[in-house]
Amino acid sequence: MQVSIETTSGLERRLTVGVPAEQVENEVEKRLKQAAQNVRINGFRKGKVPMNVVKQRYGQGVRQEVVGDVISRSFYEAVQKENVKPAGQPSIEAKQLAAGKDLEYVATFEVYPTVALGEFNGYEITRVKAEVTEADIDNMVEVLRKHQATWKVVDRAAALEDQVNINFTGTKDGVEFAGGKAENQNLVLGSKTMIPGFEDGIVGLKAGEEKVIQVTFPEDYQAEELKGAAVEFTIKVNTVSEIELPELKKEFFIKFGVEKGGEKQFRKEVKSNMDRELANAIKNKTKTQVMNALLASHSPELPKALVASEIDVLRNQMLQRFGGQQQNFDVKSILPDSMFSEEAERRVALGLIVGEVVKSSKLKPDAKLVKGMIEEIASTYQDPQEVVDYYASNRELTAGIESAVLEDQVVEYILSQAKVTDEESSYDDVIKANTQQAQ
Repeated sequence: MQVSIETTSGLERRLTVGVPAEQVENEVEKRLKQAAQNVRINGFRKGKVPMNVVKQRYGQGVRQEVVGDVISRSFYEAVQKENVKPAGQPSIEAKQLAAGKDLEYVATFEVYPTVALGEFNGYEITRVKAEVTEADIDNMVEVLRKHQATWKVVDRAAALEDQVNINFTGTKDGVEFAGGKAENQNLVLGSKTMIPGFEDGIVGLKAGEEKVIQVTFPEDYQAEELKGAAVEFTIKVNTVSEIELPELKKEFFIKFGVEKGGEKQFRKEVKSNMDRELANAIKNKTKTQVMNALLASHSPELPKALVASEIDVLRNQMLQRFGGQQQNFDVKSILPDSMFSEEAERRVALGLIVGEVVKSSKLKPDAKLVKGMIEEIASTYQDPQEVVDYYASNRELTAGIESAVLEDQVVEYILSQAKVTDEESSYDDVIKANTQQAQ
């Protein structure tokens, strides 16, 4: 096999490969003989079909199959020989495929860039510290009670946190506008689900009362014709209801999987979940700082093929969030590459940098940490051992956990060299910051 390689531009390489005709023809002949033993053609017994008939009937298809396999195999051998690592699939251009002549093709592809790591001791990382207090647990219990609350109709004026059932009609310059009318709509006062001023205008009204209010739409409102518009709403209150929270009794605890131990066990379970959420939020905040520092201090050249592949991954993830892949429209026209290119480039860059850190520091997934992460995931399920066993039987899932653990180890490796400042915080502040970061 003859191989030559040249750099065309940046990370792009052009590999020319020549494979002796004998190697191709021998493989074609071998497969045709194998086929002759099994094919059935009218007029001939199985295994007795003359070779010239087999070649006439199947020769072209077998040759195409062999050529594809030879190109695939020889490309792998060629890049191994030249000690290059392709980033993405190559573009193959056939130069000579004629029977009896040496096979020749050109493969164009990108290679992974060389990433020169800098020093990590200049990184400044703020690591927050927080704990779940009894007051935090009290607040969470109230949130859970509100999730299970019911509404009771009352005969009094509406107040903040009440639920009102209303009819309303909106007008602009005396004319009704699209989307400004509804009947029997439930609204919790203070929820800020309506435009500013709307909910405040209902406070103090009783069932059966009607009121006209003047409000102004925000300048960034989605409907162009209503941006910053001054309008009137005629609102009629049908009912006023106040919230009724469930009592902290067995029936309530059972809804959250706590069948024994009463309120003490319930609070223990709530704290356990909050501790887990807090630990993950702190880890994510720290990890984000480390990754941002890596990006700020490294600018590897990005293989276009890897970025394109990552864009496809992000696009498919968005499709899945909105109900899965649709076949009756042009996905790329609705979700163009530009929507995902920045995030894709960030992911690819971090993948290259983190990969080099792993390589240079000779890190390997810690088996104990892998086991611990799987057990933590399993603890949120009804039968944890079943989940642990499922991971043990699924290599792909386990590999995903190993990758996540390895990334965590990279973060810890860099933190061990960086300037880390601990900062006290609260559960609410950490969780709120983590939620905003995720958005």
